[in-house]
Amino acid sequence: MRTKSWRRLTDSQKAAILVLASVQLSLAVSAWTDLAFRPAEQVRGSKARWAAIIAVNFIGPALYFVRGRRR
Repeated sequence: MRTKSWRRLTDSQKAAILVLASVQLSLAVSAWTDLAFRPAEQVRGSKARWAAIIAVNFIGPALYFVRGRRR
C-alpha cells in the first residue's frame, strides 16, 4: 500500500483527516484534564498509567471515561 502525500489528497480527504485529528485531540485533552484534576481515590489504578493509555488514539480516552473513573 502506497501512502499519498498531503498535496495529492483531495479536499474532502484532507477535511476528513483534520476533523478526525481534532476529535482525537479534543478527547485526549479533555481526558488528561479530567485526570489531572480528579483525586487519585476517584481513579481506578495509577494516574500515570491512565495518562499513557489516554495517548492511544480514540480508544484510550474512551476507555478512561468508561473504565478509569470511579463514580
